[in-house]
Amino acid sequence: MVTPRRALIVVDVQQEYFDGPLQIQFPPRAQSLANIARAIDTAADSGLPVAIIQHRMPQGAPVFVEGSDGWALHPEIETRVGPTTKRVHKEFGSVFAGTDVAAWLREQGADTITIVGYMANNCDLATAVEAEGLGFSAEILSDATGAINLANEAGAVSAEVLHQTLMVLLQSNFAAVTTTDEWIRSVASGDAVEKNNLVTSALQGRDAAAAVG
Repeated sequence: MVTPRRALIVVDVQQEYFDGPLQIQFPPRAQSLANIARAIDTAADSGLPVAIIQHRMPQGAPVFVEGSDGWALHPEIETRVGPTTKRVHKEFGSVFAGTDVAAWLREQGADTITIVGYMANNCDLATAVEAEGLGFSAEILSDATGAINLANEAGAVSAEVLHQTLMVLLQSNFAAVTTTDEWIRSVASGDAVEKNNLVTSALQGRDAAAAVG
């Protein structure tokens, strides 16, 4: 297995997800934040490129208004911004849309992005999906991201169920899903994180459903 050339993508670890209407509900915010910080520290110690992304919205928007308290990075992340950290402001879900992140990754020689941050059900998902079309492999650290409870005209789903569903979905095709501990070990060894595929996941899903039935 070829050693991945990783870059860490830290997505929108902003105060809106701690103090605003978008509070992360699962995994617990303190837990995911601590793991995000560990991932940044590991990347820095290992010489991996790090990009810290910050979503912004114009005046009058309900969240992420640039310059507001909710727009600010969490202090645990802000204190980890170093001279080589790439800072990116984005306006869309994917970190690639309307930014130079893809070009920067190629300049760094990276072929694999490791996604941490918020939310699993929005920007992380969009980033992993777009990475495929741009030619990058993706990893996501399940305990270094998070989801929110959702309800709308289509129904309702808890943050825990939503997060678990998205991790299964991502592992089936778009990103290798692992924990922060396992990822740190993979960085040290130079190994790739194993990803499943859609056909195998479908067959395993069929067998799991049959066993329950």
